[in-house]
Amino acid sequence: MSILGKKKQYVSQFLKFGLVGVLNTAIAYVVYLFFIMLGIHYMVSNLIGFSVSVINSYYWNNRYVFKADRQRVWWKTLVKTYVSYAGTGIVLSSLLLYLWVDVLYISPTIAPMLNLIITVPVNFVANKFWAYRK
Repeated sequence: MSILGKKKQYVSQFLKFGLVGVLNTAIAYVVYLFFIMLGIHYMVSNLIGFSVSVINSYYWNNRYVFKADRQRVWWKTLVKTYVSYAGTGIVLSSLLLYLWVDVLYISPTIAPMLNLIITVPVNFVANKFWAYRK
């Protein structure tokens, strides 16, 4: 494939990844808010939302964005997806949440949206070049 063809493929995949990410983020955010409203600490709520959203993300990224490869072992890809999302969805996201909420006093209902500016591009690279690598 030519360099131009690869660039178009990457841009297309990034846009699809973004669309899946919007759905994934909505699911994670709704789950997060649900547990916050139940009085669960925002960090625990974030972990629960993360866990639910990774399963959603795996399904759509495997089927729609990075197209399932018959030679790809589904459970290995799922584990890699959890690991790649753990880096951004738990470690980086939690550090950023702490910064936004406890240091900068931004509302815990708004803070997760700020995380997206950083975590989406990092997640795409981790998924594209590691979790779904052929």
